[in-house]
Amino acid sequence: MLHVERLEVRRGARCVLADVDLVLQPGQMLGVLGPNGAGKSTLLGALSGELSASAGSVTFDGRSVRDWSGPMRARRLAVLPQSSTLSFDFWVEEVVSLARLPHETGSAHDAQVVAQALQAADASHLAGRSYLALSGGERQRVHLARVLAQLWPGEPGQVLLLDEPTSMLDPLHQHTILQAVRAFAERGVSVLVILHDLNLAARYCDRLLLLAAGRPFVLGTPEQVLCAEPLKAVFGLEVLVQRHPERGHPLIVAR
Repeated sequence: MLHVERLEVRRGARCVLADVDLVLQPGQMLGVLGPNGAGKSTLLGALSGELSASAGSVTFDGRSVRDWSGPMRARRLAVLPQSSTLSFDFWVEEVVSLARLPHETGSAHDAQVVAQALQAADASHLAGRSYLALSGGERQRVHLARVLAQLWPGEPGQVLLLDEPTSMLDPLHQHTILQAVRAFAERGVSVLVILHDLNLAARYCDRLLLLAAGRPFVLGTPEQVLCAEPLKAVFGLEVLVQRHPERGHPLIVAR
């Protein structure tokens, strides 16, 4: 499991993230919410090993996440950053197949995984097209297929970190993508996903972390976090919190 204890990250003299304690549980989705500049992407960078902790620790199966070798970490932990760009004129399948390089499982097996990951991301119809010819939303789905292929088919002991995976997607594909991620969690993968849409977070996440000014404001279930008072305090937004008429999770309506 991925453990975070008293994590602090500084940029120069400024503390941008502090006092974070987390455990990413197998089989669960943890959603991270907060306004712009709250420290969400910094948290993901520290969890992936891209950013160094100024204090505290991030450990993966008892070892510092930064002590894992690149190939070993890649077989267990996949990251979708906020912005994923490629300037090479690769075919869509080639982009997704890059995720299979650490596995050395053979081209035939990897081709099957690529096809399955593209299907999970509702991007099978993009096969055979140039990545550079795709729209922003199509590229986003290809990159999601890439990180799914990296851990495919998903199992306990793996971690999936996603930074705003729905940011460029239409409403249908927002749900399609999060359903694919949810399926990974149900296979035992520990998932952390940064989201801005409160209602998507309420529907798909088991727990939520609300960040404010680089510090945790509240951590708990959607019912505990998505309440009028903390949302007003953190976002400055007046909301009504109702129950979804079919699913029962919180439903957030701006006043």
